[in-house]
Amino acid sequence: MSKIGEAFRKGKAFIPFLTCGDPDIETTKRAVREMVKNGADLIELGIPFSDPMAEGPVIQGANARALSNGITTDIIFDMVSELRKEISIPFVFMTYANVVFSYGSERFIRRCSEVGIDGMILPDVPYEERDEFAGICEKYDVDLISMVAPTSENRIAMIAKEAKGFLYVVSSLGVTGTRSEITTDLASIVSVVRENTDTPCAIGFGISTPEQAKKMSAISDGAIVGSAIVRLLEQYKTEAPEHIGEYVREMKEAVMSAS
Repeated sequence: MSKIGEAFRKGKAFIPFLTCGDPDIETTKRAVREMVKNGADLIELGIPFSDPMAEGPVIQGANARALSNGITTDIIFDMVSELRKEISIPFVFMTYANVVFSYGSERFIRRCSEVGIDGMILPDVPYEERDEFAGICEKYDVDLISMVAPTSENRIAMIAKEAKGFLYVVSSLGVTGTRSEITTDLASIVSVVRENTDTPCAIGFGISTPEQAKKMSAISDGAIVGSAIVRLLEQYKTEAPEHIGEYVREMKEAVMSAS
């Protein structure tokens, strides 16, 4: 079992996301530490990109702010290397293919391995095109995490059979962002996943409240939350980490109550 898989062994996992460098890299470090202290099992670190097609306005805004502040991939690698001196839970990069290509795919993935990144999610890379990265990821022991969505239909079983780390189940169509209600028949998607792999699956996109997190965790292995946390960073800026810690603790308790 990969290190990412181990994050799910103690029960349901809570997976928070933030965009690195919004509002600055020191605030990102403090926010990550607060997430860990308050129960995060795995953390998704967003590398900013100028055209984040899977993201709604909240995370798009965070990408724009981070880039305007001069954040670079190398700054983020250095941040991860520093955090790894004190934090052992898995880290996963969420970014886009162009970020990896522009850095150099093998150079990027090798650097992930060197600094302690356990996996990466590339939402703009379809399953059929993942081989461009999969071999390099395997070489450097970095899990290339797949996504399944309501539109995946007969491809869910195929994607699940090849899943590494964990499987990211997209709760609903569209881009990231909080939703008042999630109406997709996710139980049937998770059922197909479970029939085809022992790799854990977690549900993301649209989750923002403890009630939603508990409901989603009840049918899967955990919940992923991004926009609600990024909104706290937008609202409180450098004062956000303490608020994020409180939010993560509340969401983790909700996820665990679904066990």
